[in-house]
Amino acid sequence: MELQFRAIAEDRPGAKWGAVFHEHWPAYRHWFLSEGIEARPTYRQCRVQLAKFMPEILPTYDRLCEMAGGGDTAARFLSLYRPPPYITGCSQAVWPGDEPILIRNYDYSPALCEGVIMLSRWNGRAVLAMVDCLWGALDGINEAGLAVSLTFGGRRVVGDGFGIPVIIRYILEFCDTTADAVEVLRRVPSHMAYNVTMVDKSGAFATALLSPDGETQITQLPIAANHQLHIDWHRFARATATLERERFLYFRLQDQTMTPERLTECFLRPPLYTTAYGRGFGTVYTAVYRPDLGLACYHWPDGSWKQSIDHFSEGLRRQRFYPDQPIPQAIS
Repeated sequence: MELQFRAIAEDRPGAKWGAVFHEHWPAYRHWFLSEGIEARPTYRQCRVQLAKFMPEILPTYDRLCEMAGGGDTAARFLSLYRPPPYITGCSQAVWPGDEPILIRNYDYSPALCEGVIMLSRWNGRAVLAMVDCLWGALDGINEAGLAVSLTFGGRRVVGDGFGIPVIIRYILEFCDTTADAVEVLRRVPSHMAYNVTMVDKSGAFATALLSPDGETQITQLPIAANHQLHIDWHRFARATATLERERFLYFRLQDQTMTPERLTECFLRPPLYTTAYGRGFGTVYTAVYRPDLGLACYHWPDGSWKQSIDHFSEGLRRQRFYPDQPIPQAIS
């Protein structure tokens, strides 16, 4: 199993974004229509909801729709309003202090990951993010010094709201601090349960527990796996070892001898790192974000790729994944 990661820089949506769209749109279109077009909101409904909850992002959305050809189906999809449900794994943690960092594992199927690392200035602010759903973000950092990432919240409920990648994109485009991001997460509805962890360059951090059937809960937890305050979906929890991963992270952060470097290594070993690619929950990458430096480093057991807002290099990295291959045990 193999995935080619690409790093691209484009201040405004242009030919590079267009190439990404045309490469991945056929697969996304198939997924988007999997329940029938009648199951998806109309273009008018989508645009009304974007204007209500994230009006600042409308000019970018309109530009992307135009570049996608102006078609109705693509425009509905790009709004990410009430998309089909999807499930990921993931673990994340904040290393607090004078030089805070956000570390996360993205656990999913490599075949379904775009692998696009993009530096953009769509709204006048530099944003470095791992792209999902063609313009949303799985995780990222902005030039204001705010880093954000997500994990699935471990609940099957689906409701009225947006796909989380566009909410993460909105935060990175328009928020300066953790407090700003919290305000967005309180008011913008998510269509599924997610845990969003954020830290800014001052060291302020929070984890928001989003749910489509209840109010967003803001916690001071520096860690998140794939459940919220209690286990809701027991079969999923057992399959993904969410409790084990959460406890492992908790005790690592309690260790007085722990360092950011050792914590990063922990993310590249069990129980945080998994090779369950056949079940759709293998670790695709580990990302480390330094808000104070605008730095992002993507890690794999056999190498890493360093990028930053000030020193960004376009390029390719081909990464192989080996299902169920034994890897070294966790650092104690």
